[in-house]
Amino acid sequence: MTRNPAIPTATPRQSSAKQVGFASFIGTTIEWYDFFLYGTAAALVFGPVFFPDSSPAVGVIAAFATYAVGFLARPLGGIVGGHLGDSVGRKRVLVVSLTTMGAATMGIGLLPTHAQVGLLAPVLLLVLRLIQGLAVGAEWGGAAVMSVEFAPTERRGLYGSFTQMGVSSGMLLATSAFAMTRGLTTSDAFMTWGWRLPFLASGLLVVLGLIIRMKLSEPTKFAELRESNQTHKLPVVTVLRTERRAVILTTGMRISQNAVYYIFTVFALVYIKDSLGEDSNAGLIAVMIASAIGLVSVPLWAMLSDRVGRRPVFLFGAVTSGLFILPFFGLVDSGSPVIAVVAIVIGMVVFHDAMYAPQAAFFSEMFTTRVRFSGASLGYQIGSVLGGGFSPLIATSLLALGGGSPRYVVIYFIGLSVVTALCAYLAPETYRAQLDEKNASDDAAPVDLPTPRQPAADEDVLRPADA
Repeated sequence: MTRNPAIPTATPRQSSAKQVGFASFIGTTIEWYDFFLYGTAAALVFGPVFFPDSSPAVGVIAAFATYAVGFLARPLGGIVGGHLGDSVGRKRVLVVSLTTMGAATMGIGLLPTHAQVGLLAPVLLLVLRLIQGLAVGAEWGGAAVMSVEFAPTERRGLYGSFTQMGVSSGMLLATSAFAMTRGLTTSDAFMTWGWRLPFLASGLLVVLGLIIRMKLSEPTKFAELRESNQTHKLPVVTVLRTERRAVILTTGMRISQNAVYYIFTVFALVYIKDSLGEDSNAGLIAVMIASAIGLVSVPLWAMLSDRVGRRPVFLFGAVTSGLFILPFFGLVDSGSPVIAVVAIVIGMVVFHDAMYAPQAAFFSEMFTTRVRFSGASLGYQIGSVLGGGFSPLIATSLLALGGGSPRYVVIYFIGLSVVTALCAYLAPETYRAQLDEKNASDDAAPVDLPTPRQPAADEDVLRPADA
């Protein structure tokens, strides 16, 4: 049979910006719920359960080491996810990443302990953490890019922040699940089986996320590129060749922001236990409050970046978070649980969220459509390794080196803040730029246009695919 050109062919119903934003929020909430469960369990459970032969301090460091392994896998997940997202499709990557994360998280909830199978237990824990890292490495880039590509120009910061709100929501769910489980079980029951329940609950959340994500369509511009064979065969290689300066800048901008998050939400749990006592829930309470407020503060900071620009908002967070780290430890050391909670909430809601809120839009806007998934994922995930993945481990080691004093932790974090502030200062302002304009961050000559004519100002520039 032949197709009659006079009869229009049906096209899939295009998703709206609100639908994609909601799907990104729900999906990243589930992904980060799974990922953050591990961080909370590493601080509270995994030391005695999987590393019982070590001293308490060494057990926590060993648990944080397996925690950091998940971050090492994230760049690989970002590379694979970026390659598939820029060549096969954004939606497919998001579906696979969510499924993979859910399977790994439920697997952790079913693991035997060191007392049951010996060294096999921490080895299996390590493998599942690697799988988590691969999944979350692919997740963020797809969710952020889709939200931004569907959004109107003047509201890209707001719609991009739906992805970022999913992180706050995931942390809130993870810490709430652990706090609730601890409250409803005895200490022995929690350490024996209670800690597994939040991990096993992931299966139900994944089913919900898949139902929502399967209904999405691909962004129009990317779909047009794919249908006209204008996508790159090796988008990761291409972005490193043609837009590598943007990769370097986004990596640097991610370092301090991610370190802020994990120092306040993971390392602080251990530090507060040493300062206020083993039974203190002040750290978990603070993280839950900050995460709940983040559902409001993140879109507000993002909306501000839509009005005044990405750079000034991001720079404010980078500079002030570095200045706050010394007073933060002083407040926690006051011995007051209330003051400790307030210190964490201020650090998260004011200083961290100012950087994190515009990040999805800022990073996505710095790359062109055909390599956007790959470029945004690389910068985000490499920065996660350098900043967040090792920060709890490094901070715990520096705390031990300082004999319990946080002075070395303060120096370490200020150094990260300087790097991030410098990269944010050097980054181009993107909040009013068209997504396919060549940004000032690009440091390679543009690829030749497919035709000799100059495109109109409002026309997308499509460059031919790599041979």
